[in-house]
Formats: sequence, C-alpha cells, structure tokens
Amino acid sequence: MWRKSGRVGRVGDSELSPRRLVAVFESPVSEALQRFAVELGFHTVLVEPDPTRLSGTPRPHGDTFVADLVAAGIDEHTDVVLTDHHRAEIGAVLQEALAGKSRWIGIVGNPRSEGPHVEALRELGVPAEEIARVHRPIGLNIGSRTGPEIALAILAGLIADRNDRPGGFHF
Repeated sequence: MWRKSGRVGRVGDSELSPRRLVAVFESPVSEALQRFAVELGFHTVLVEPDPTRLSGTPRPHGDTFVADLVAAGIDEHTDVVLTDHHRAEIGAVLQEALAGKSRWIGIVGNPRSEGPHVEALRELGVPAEEIARVHRPIGLNIGSRTGPEIALAILAGLIADRNDRPGGFHF
C-alpha cells in the first residue's frame, strides 16, 4: 500500500480511492476509531447531533466533526459506524445513512440480541431489505471489551471487507 495526496491504493491501481470513516456519536469507541483510522489512511469525520456532548473534547488528530451525515459528505468510499446503540437518534441517523451512497454501514452492539436500531427503523417505515444493509455485530470477534479494543476490531473488519477477505485467521 502507498499513500499520496491523501489517496490510498495499491501499486498498479489505475484509480485510487480515498478511504473515509464517519464515526457517529461521541464515545470512547469513536475517539479510538478516529485515532487509529488516521494511521490506517482513513480520512475521519465525527457526526455528533448533540453539540453539548463535544464540549471540551480534544481533537489531537485534526479530525472533523459535524452535526449530521449530510454535512459529513457521505460517498461511495465512506464507511459509516454508529458507535453507541443506546442513543435515541439511531433510527433517524441510520435512515439518513441508508438514503446516502455509503459503501458500508454498521452499528456496535451485542450479537446475542436484536439491536434497538431494528425497531427504530421499522417505526420509521424503513423496509426490511434496507434494515438488513446495517451490519451488526461489527468488527472481528476478538473478545473486545474496551473502547480501543472495539475500535481495533471494527477497523480490522473494515479493512478485511474492503480487501474482500473474511477476516480472522482462516485463509
């Protein structure tokens, strides 16, 4: 892999695609995602609809934060990750993400239960085939517990998906 002018690709690629990661909701997971993603060649954006949750939050890596997905500039090179499944806005945010052109959409959560996003999207009238586009659980199954561990698992999963690989140790 090589990087030039913010664009990432393999030697021999005729058209290089920028990698973008939009982390939705300020959380320990989103903070770690943004730190690690920059090192992996992603341009990161934090979407936080509630500006009071951002007060005093340091942004040491020069990342961007905005109030909604439209301002984040979602395109076909963008992966959208909702980092908190307890927020009241998950239905509206996911509906907006599903209407856009993002490459991939996922939400953190326990794989042993249906995520609250499913009911939230049903209540908004989102069809089942659109709800199925939202990945959950996300990331590689490494037994993550902390924000940084969860972020590492998510980024490893996104890289595996972009490279058309299953992830894990099965080759």
